[in-house]
Amino acid sequence: MTSTRPLRLVEGGNASAPFAAPTTVRRQQLRGASVQSRALDRTLRVTIRPVLEAWSRSTGLRWPTGIVDHAGRLLPAIDGTRVTHVRLDHCAADWVRGPGAGDERVILYLHGGAFLCCGLHTHRRLVSQISASAKAPALMVDYRMFPQHTISDAITDGMDGYRWLLRRGYRPSQIIVAGDSAGGYLSFMVPLAIRAAGLPRPAAVVALSPLTELDPRHKLEHRNARRCALFPRHAVPALTALSDRLDADAERTRGQAPRACPVDSDLRGMPPTLVQAGSHEMLLTDAELIAERLAEAGVPTELQVWDRQVHVFQAAFDLVPEGRRAIEEIARFIRTTVPPRLSAVR
Repeated sequence: MTSTRPLRLVEGGNASAPFAAPTTVRRQQLRGASVQSRALDRTLRVTIRPVLEAWSRSTGLRWPTGIVDHAGRLLPAIDGTRVTHVRLDHCAADWVRGPGAGDERVILYLHGGAFLCCGLHTHRRLVSQISASAKAPALMVDYRMFPQHTISDAITDGMDGYRWLLRRGYRPSQIIVAGDSAGGYLSFMVPLAIRAAGLPRPAAVVALSPLTELDPRHKLEHRNARRCALFPRHAVPALTALSDRLDADAERTRGQAPRACPVDSDLRGMPPTLVQAGSHEMLLTDAELIAERLAEAGVPTELQVWDRQVHVFQAAFDLVPEGRRAIEEIARFIRTTVPPRLSAVR
């Protein structure tokens, strides 16, 4: 089902900013959940969710979060992918060219993991599939993370990735900024930082199950706080408290500016955006809220809500047919929003 909803204002927006002409969110409700997706839901509830529950109750412990990305070595890029390691100013990155990828478009990808874990290994297979489907190479940034660094550091690393693409010869009109979960948060904050730096904006944004505000209230008040397969109720407040502490330390020791969230930012002039989320995940509220804030700011926005899908279900595309379909939708959005140019990068 596809619908264009009238704009619904949400309490707590940036009411003082003079917005561009409001538009509407093109919202799609994609019905039906496969047997495979329901099995994935049950599996997450008895494997990953208990670990996140334990972490949320003991964030002060030294959790070996790096193990997660090492385990991701079991998820290689899809066949035919070429991966080149790149060094940015403060972090590593992977230049991922899926089979059939050309040079008319390029993706700057920011992985998820709650700003705490995951990285180039956990997301290489997902990014290679997106690259192949969209026929576009991707620069995946291994940005700095908690607890040694702050979200502002991660935004800086995303900016460095954008500049790397510009130096390589890509035009801003060819660049799509994409990310999942915490990387979805960055997929909005990096273009805003690009604007603040006086650089031309990218061509589009793609956000998969994005985190868009760290205030947990909307999420905890929503029915999905009880039915999310991945995140326990305690996880988001624990993440917020950790981020607040790290930001306060950085503000005191190195004068870091206060943290901004996508939903509280001036979103005018942001590029066309596709947001995907599962109907039962806790971050559905974040996806809906950012879509509405973008519409308030006059930004063309598509919101796809996938029936009973888990958080970042696209990563399970090998197992879950909805994941593969969602990646095809990402490729469709990229092709239609960022048309090919006569002159491609060499």
